[in-house]
Amino acid sequence: MPIVSTQRMDVDAEGLPTHQVLSTDGERIPDTELDHYLANLTPAMLSDFLRDMVVVRRMDAEANALQRQGQLGLWAPLLGQEAAQIGSIRAARNDDFIFPSYREHAVAWARGVKAQDLLSVWRGVTPSGWDPYQVNIACQQIVIGAQALHAVGYALGIKFDGSHQVAFGYFGDGATSQGDVNEAMVFAASYQAPVVFFCQNNQWAISEPVGLQSRTQIADRAHGFGLKVWRVDGNDVLAVYAATKAATEYVRHGLGPVFIEAVTYRMGAHTTADDPTRYRTEEQLDKWRAKDPIDRLRKYLEKIGADLPAMERRAEEAADQLAADLRAAITSMPDPGPEALFENVYAEPHPLIEAQRTGYLEYLETFEGQDA
Repeated sequence: MPIVSTQRMDVDAEGLPTHQVLSTDGERIPDTELDHYLANLTPAMLSDFLRDMVVVRRMDAEANALQRQGQLGLWAPLLGQEAAQIGSIRAARNDDFIFPSYREHAVAWARGVKAQDLLSVWRGVTPSGWDPYQVNIACQQIVIGAQALHAVGYALGIKFDGSHQVAFGYFGDGATSQGDVNEAMVFAASYQAPVVFFCQNNQWAISEPVGLQSRTQIADRAHGFGLKVWRVDGNDVLAVYAATKAATEYVRHGLGPVFIEAVTYRMGAHTTADDPTRYRTEEQLDKWRAKDPIDRLRKYLEKIGADLPAMERRAEEAADQLAADLRAAITSMPDPGPEALFENVYAEPHPLIEAQRTGYLEYLETFEGQDA
């Protein structure tokens, strides 16, 4: 039998077009399909985009440092994916419901989740850091791709209620090879569920390159399920914002589910337990550093004559404040007691859980007075 090559294939030049409205040099590129959704952008909104991306990049840096200092058990970095997350979530309505994976920290923060509540899960002091119904975003899903099914289920509820909400399911390129995501797309297409599948193609499923798991573009897969598709430069915050606006408009008109592939790059490790130098080169990183989403927006703001120094001061002050508040909260956060393990297992008291709780606490009492 012939040996199947496992070398990465270059898929960048094939398949669906990639929408881009800002070049890497900050030049505005006309886009006949998306320009309409950018017509009402104000300097204040552009300043907000810059602030948001600077703040979440600082949050990510602080979280990495806190993990290295033993304050967090683990962290999944988002460095390089700020535009994909901020551009998309800022295009959603407040009543749209979001189902994130474990890397959508910027999405959660932009939804109103406090940074310390987000990091409390990674510290291991709580199974979920916030009430999903207060901010319309579910807690982060660790099981790869499972949230796509949750998003479709919620979307069907929206449809049955006759609402104009949209459900969002966020996941990475690796998740598109999972059964859950493919089943979710089949179900969504069959029942025309009002859901946006938002795939951040960051080029790596842990250490596996995207070209190995998909011999064509990720967005091409969604066509097979009958989904409307946008493929967008995920490091271009304006293109992501516009494409998400277009997608949600399409869904709200009852035209069915959509799939957005945001082509970006994970500049950091998969998690803080990962060593990416074992599977990628510095040359690859240099290529993507030139496409940095924050630098690109800064260049655009300069070109249009915006007060960039004032915008940067605003962003840095917000980032400094978040960093200080986050560090103070995490380093003083108390650990939960052993009885917390048995809380919130059921909505109502359950005799079996109570018996287990009593037995476990009695077991721990047998160690009292002994040296650690």
